[in-house]
Amino acid sequence: MKTSDLRAKSQDELREELVSLKKEQFNLRFQAASGQLENTARVRDIRRDVARIYTLLGQQAEA
Repeated sequence: MKTSDLRAKSQDELREELVSLKKEQFNLRFQAASGQLENTARVRDIRRDVARIYTLLGQQAEA
C-alpha cells in the first residue's frame, strides 16, 4: 500500500483500514503458528502498512 493512497483517505477510512489489517495480521499469526502460512512476506507488508497508518493518523492529529 502506498503512502500517497493512504494520504487521500479520511481518518475514519484509515481507522477502518487499520482494523482490517489488524484482523489479517491476527489470522496470519495463527497460520504461522500452525505451519500453514504460505506467503511469509505478507506478515512484513502488513506490519509496515499498520505503521504507515499510525504515522499518518499521528500527523493528522498534530495538524
